[in-house]
Amino acid sequence: MPTPIIDLFAGPGGLGEGFSAFRRAGKPVFKIGLSIEKDRFAHQTLQLRSFFRQFADGTAPQAYYDHLAGLISREQLFEKAPAEAANADKEAWCAELGSDAFPADLIDARIQAAIGNSTNWVLIGGPPCQAYSLVGRSRRKNDPTFATDEKHRLYEHYLRILAVHRPPVFVMENVKGLLSAKVDGESTFSRILSDLESPREAVDGFGQRRKTLKYQLVSLVVRNADSTGHCDPGDFVVRAEDYGIPQTRHRIIILGIRGDIHGNQNLLKSGPPVPIEMALGDLPILRSGLSKENDSPDAWLNAVQSIRMAKWLSDPIIDITVRKEVMRSLNEMPRSLDRGSEFIGGKPAPMFAPWPKDQKLRGFCNHSSRGHIRADLHRYMFVAAFGAVHKRSPGLEEFPNGLLPKHANIGTALTGTLFNDRFRVQVKGRPSTTVVSHIAKDGHYFIHYDSTQCRSLTVREAARLQTFPDNYFFEGPRTEQYRQVGNAVPPRLAVQIAEIVNELLRSSNA
Repeated sequence: MPTPIIDLFAGPGGLGEGFSAFRRAGKPVFKIGLSIEKDRFAHQTLQLRSFFRQFADGTAPQAYYDHLAGLISREQLFEKAPAEAANADKEAWCAELGSDAFPADLIDARIQAAIGNSTNWVLIGGPPCQAYSLVGRSRRKNDPTFATDEKHRLYEHYLRILAVHRPPVFVMENVKGLLSAKVDGESTFSRILSDLESPREAVDGFGQRRKTLKYQLVSLVVRNADSTGHCDPGDFVVRAEDYGIPQTRHRIIILGIRGDIHGNQNLLKSGPPVPIEMALGDLPILRSGLSKENDSPDAWLNAVQSIRMAKWLSDPIIDITVRKEVMRSLNEMPRSLDRGSEFIGGKPAPMFAPWPKDQKLRGFCNHSSRGHIRADLHRYMFVAAFGAVHKRSPGLEEFPNGLLPKHANIGTALTGTLFNDRFRVQVKGRPSTTVVSHIAKDGHYFIHYDSTQCRSLTVREAARLQTFPDNYFFEGPRTEQYRQVGNAVPPRLAVQIAEIVNELLRSSNA
């Protein structure tokens, strides 16, 4: 029987997808028993993916692909396979840990039902990270409510479940900014590590010695060098680009092993970096939309071609090679490009293929472009051309005056480092920068390397960089789809973590 997984703060399911996808001798090793997520759109994504996983590899019904193509609704899909839909509804639970509507005893009952009689099971997930992130803290440094923000305490719900249910192994993920986070002068990360090592004592108090429960916290990338078995805090940082992910994503990932579990604990195996074009190169070419003006293929093309006569193009700050690249792009600009849609017919065939090809998938999901104002189209063209020539994205101090954004803090950005890369191209020949939830707000940090498309990345492109399978459909409005993708753990990284956890449990004395 597959080992049960309980996934807390599951988001759209990236970590759970990786564990679910891990195979040994062609058979699934892990099965999600329960995933808990409070956001309704992320929950819908989880539920749909759970439905897909109710079927053996390669046997998902045609109705699933009809739904991806927009031919039938979710309700019609679930009506065609009611047993599988019921199982998916049982597995993916829209609930908020810590809220009055979902008390601890209800959460515990659902977890226990999902675990059943299994002695080997795994708890995965990570609390929402906005309050821990460097950007989040910088934006709220003068906010008097910051120290009491509930997001600082969300890990305590994870901690309570550790204390009550005693999983043999847990995997906890969070942002790298957690290393430097402090609340009331205390290191947040040091406190979390201490609590995770002794969750019973942290929850019940140090007087409850009979309830002592110990976990060893180990790194996935370096051996514990400390004679006491402790890692240096930085050892918990996993650089995803070192492990076959086409993205420079640095996250804290903690592997917790219960004190009585003694098995072989392997490390992630590094590999060569995957450049962005290997992940995105086969996707249909799209144009962006034209915002705050009438939009059509011709109107968009005219807006882009107006760059030829723009004053900024003759600014002496632009070197001749960038100017030539801009003109080359304008001369090669395709006509009548489409903006894409939630489903585009075609045959996905990426050069970087981390998943077996789904022969039933006849197109591309969640691949539609955003609209951009005319001024941003000009900026995107400049930034993409600069990246093609210099193999990096320009800082604002390298922009011609005519393209500088009219923001209140532009002076600070020009003289400092904060938000100096407000417009960032993803450079061909290297992994992308980190796909984050901010992509939901605008696409300025995620400009496509192909200047002839003159746009930001689509949801599918962001999902490719996160290594989600092409048949993984993100529900909800496009803004919510972006947010889900940006908050997720790359599933292909999670597969590698699942392999480590499997070997640990197989070789242990549990």
